[in-house]
Amino acid sequence: MNIKDIQQLIKFVAKSGVSEVKIESKDLKIGIKTGNVEKPVVYSSPTILTQPSNPISETQMSSPEIASEQENDSEDTNLITIKSPIIGTFYRKPSPDKSNFVENGDVISEGDVLCVIEAMKLFNEIESEFSGKIVKILVDDASPVEFDQPLFLVDPS
Repeated sequence: MNIKDIQQLIKFVAKSGVSEVKIESKDLKIGIKTGNVEKPVVYSSPTILTQPSNPISETQMSSPEIASEQENDSEDTNLITIKSPIIGTFYRKPSPDKSNFVENGDVISEGDVLCVIEAMKLFNEIESEFSGKIVKILVDDASPVEFDQPLFLVDPS
C-alpha cells in the first residue's frame, strides 16, 4: 500500500462517518480514528413524500382506479421516508440467529433501532428520530444500500 492509497483511505473514512478503522496485513498495520471517539450513532433525516410529478390523467383511468389512486395519494402525504445515511449493507437483525429489529405494522418510538448498516466491517445502528408505525420496509435483508436510499416508510400519526 503506497501513500496515495493511504490518503484515499483516510478521505473515504472521513466521508463515510465511521469513527475508527483498523487494517492489518503481514507487513503493514494502519489505524485511522476520526474526531468522534464515542460509539457512532447514525440518524437519518425524515423526508415527507410528495405527489408524483407525472400523475396519470383521469381520462386514462376508470373511476374505481381514480378513487383508489386518490386514497393512496392522501395516505402517502402523511408518510415519512427514513433514508440510509451511509453506503453499506443493510441488515434487518443484529445477528443471523436473532429476530428482526422491526416488522411491517410495528409501532416504533424515538430512539428505537430500526436496522444496522455495515460499512467497512463496522455495524452502524440506524435509530428512529420520531415515533410512528412502520408502513413498509423498502429494502431486503443483506442488500447493499446507497447514501440517501429510502429504507422505511413510517406513518407518524
